[in-house]
Amino acid sequence: MKYTFTPKGVCSQRIDIEVEDGIILDVVYTGGCNGNLKGIRALTKGMKIDDVIEKLKDIKCGFKNTSCPAQLAVALTGIKEQSGT
Repeated sequence: MKYTFTPKGVCSQRIDIEVEDGIILDVVYTGGCNGNLKGIRALTKGMKIDDVIEKLKDIKCGFKNTSCPAQLAVALTGIKEQSGT
């Protein structure tokens, strides 16, 4: 299933996520630091949602209380709650 998430407090404006059976198939950011976000995309493909949430949830960007990776964790937490997995 495909989901769209609007991150808060970061440079990226949108995260498009594709998930099937608790596994991330794809993550595409709009806006933000292009190279870093392509890296997140490559690293998260094929990973379990829970593993990505655990690894990314507490990452900060500079003096911000969040980051693009942490916002992905927020989005994935919402997807889990929505899907009941």
